[in-house]
Amino acid sequence: MVEEQATELTRWTIHGERIVDDTRRARLSIADVELPDGVRFEQYVIRAPRSAMVAVLDDQYRLLLLRRHRFVFDRWVWELPGGYVDGQEEPEFCAVREVEEETGWRPHEVEPLLSFQPWVATADAENLLFLARGAEYTGPPTDVNEAERVAWISLAEAREMVTQGEIAGAGTVIAVLELVTRQLRGEL
Repeated sequence: MVEEQATELTRWTIHGERIVDDTRRARLSIADVELPDGVRFEQYVIRAPRSAMVAVLDDQYRLLLLRRHRFVFDRWVWELPGGYVDGQEEPEFCAVREVEEETGWRPHEVEPLLSFQPWVATADAENLLFLARGAEYTGPPTDVNEAERVAWISLAEAREMVTQGEIAGAGTVIAVLELVTRQLRGEL
């Protein structure tokens, strides 16, 4: 009870939120926020649909990654396959669908690995991360806009790519670090 009361002392008050732009992939709004000390200001808020990504590992502990260009910060990076969960779609189904569309590989059974919010001070954009152990090649990717290259990369090399900035997206960084940690603990 004491901890709950202390938590409430630092809760921010939202007096209102007005939508600036609302699309299928994101809603941008401005919230009228008041801090516990009475300071009041406006804060941009981004709300995005859930997304699902899959860390596909083969029996040699290699991770299935795509190399793609991200125009927002104009860099080529390596990422896990994944995408937005459509409407009432089950996240696991989305995860499998995205892997196959983007890589040409159909993952074996997927299991939840973890979920996270990549930008908690400004955005509500839940990311669901799944793990698949193995995949079956079904042919070239059907979504030709996603990847310049698809490759199986060892966890050790992927960890180095995080350090070098070749893997920069939060979801892929988190997956690589989590999987390397589990591998070191003998949990994979």
